[in-house]
Amino acid sequence: MTGNLFFFLAFLTLFAGIGVVVSKNPVYSILFMILTFFALTGHYILLNAQFVAAVNFIVYMGAIMVLFLFVIMFLNMREDTEEHKSNLSKFAAAIAGGILLVIMIAALKDVSTGGYATDFNSQVGLVENLGKVLFRDYLLPFELASVLFLAAMAGAVMLGKREPGEQNRF
Repeated sequence: MTGNLFFFLAFLTLFAGIGVVVSKNPVYSILFMILTFFALTGHYILLNAQFVAAVNFIVYMGAIMVLFLFVIMFLNMREDTEEHKSNLSKFAAAIAGGILLVIMIAALKDVSTGGYATDFNSQVGLVENLGKVLFRDYLLPFELASVLFLAAMAGAVMLGKREPGEQNRF
């Protein structure tokens, strides 16, 4: 049962991830991203990391993705005002994507696909253990992430700020 649920969530994650990249409408892309985070929350629950699942659900799906959706909806994203990309930029994007694919295949070629680990600690994802590891081993990345979030909030405020004389379009 758990294996089938894992494979369903993995398929859903890959499908929604591809939908994020392929979708031409940015609103649909954000909706696919919310579906991706929903599937990842399911993975966290399968790994017995309920706190991480709750944080992923509340912070990413509940706050950040909704904020992205509102920002995209407020921006003027019409096709007639969007400049068309040249064939050179499409060719460069295809080459960069191909290089990324080769790097990912090279990185994953030696990964073992063996069975489950026998020394799996089911308590590792709980909030007490997560807090200990976060503040003992990963304090600097945690603080850098908070600075990054602060910069993102300042950027969102600057994007939402109206220029003097600008009228509301809605």
